[in-house]
Amino acid sequence: MFNRLEDIMNRYNHIVDELNTPTVVADQERFRLLMKEQSDLTPIVTAFREYKHCQQEIEDSLVMLEEEADGEMRALLKETLTESKERVAELEEEIKILLLPRDPNDDKNVIIEIRAGAGGDEAALFAAEMYRVYVKYAESRNWRVETMNVDEIGIGGMKDVSFMLTGHGAYMRLKYESGVHRVQRVPATESGGRIHTSTITVAIMPEASEIEVDLDLGDCKFDVFRSSGNGGQSVNTTDSAVRLTHQPTGIVVSCQDEKSQLKNKDKAIKILRAKLYEMEQEKRHDAESEMRRSQVGTGDRSEKIRTYNFPQGRVTDHRIKLTLHRLEATMNGDLDEIIDSLIAADQAAKLGKMDA
Repeated sequence: MFNRLEDIMNRYNHIVDELNTPTVVADQERFRLLMKEQSDLTPIVTAFREYKHCQQEIEDSLVMLEEEADGEMRALLKETLTESKERVAELEEEIKILLLPRDPNDDKNVIIEIRAGAGGDEAALFAAEMYRVYVKYAESRNWRVETMNVDEIGIGGMKDVSFMLTGHGAYMRLKYESGVHRVQRVPATESGGRIHTSTITVAIMPEASEIEVDLDLGDCKFDVFRSSGNGGQSVNTTDSAVRLTHQPTGIVVSCQDEKSQLKNKDKAIKILRAKLYEMEQEKRHDAESEMRRSQVGTGDRSEKIRTYNFPQGRVTDHRIKLTLHRLEATMNGDLDEIIDSLIAADQAAKLGKMDA
């Protein structure tokens, strides 16, 4: 590990030197890439420098303890020694986590697709609520929200909704949300007071660039139609909605949120590109099945990951057996405790695999 850290330190110092050369400053693309790499390495370098500083403090304190006879000074040295040893142990764990292989998608924006599953209108109502949960969470982190497509029902629910969140760490924070979310509660339409169980499916897809997905638009069939609102009522008088069919895979994407046909087409292409990228990711994951099993969240859309129990006011994440009795806060977009716990569990699983 320490040889690798020294290599990282040398690379970091080399980047700093390069960034100060006129030729690199003049080359904006090269300058941008080096700044990105420097930013990625900075947390590791900072932690390693503090680690080395603490190690030096330990050595110095031990030497001075052998030479020092004064009782008060010895007490101070012992206190410094204890604090430095404790900090070294903390830094070793921090550095191990920082050295874990990074998900190349972590810095990307995300496209989220929520679909109502079992439960009819109640599932559609919960899909709309979860859409609002993610929007509120995005707003709390100053991410930009762009709705791409919504298929609503008349009572305020959504059969499905697709939207993009743009901001630092969007995919890194939300990638564990993929899967089946289950709600248990008494629906507003239930006269007998019985608790119903309904489900929705959430898909978290990293935004894919043109370089990452070679999409041939000649393989796509485009259809246009009039956007419709609740109950099928026309909300546009022109054929602005777009339905895109990717013929090689059969993937169909519809977008009708914009009044401009061109904007809807651009959004549909973004969603299609993300879906194709996700398909490639799944193929790679299937080829690395053992790694996939070691992760906290597989990203499998059929995996039941979480239950929201309204009568008991609790939310349970089944992957890490975490139960929180704070459902109201969760439904108001406070997801950090759940997400932080998932990240910590995933890191622990990966560290355990490395140590095995």
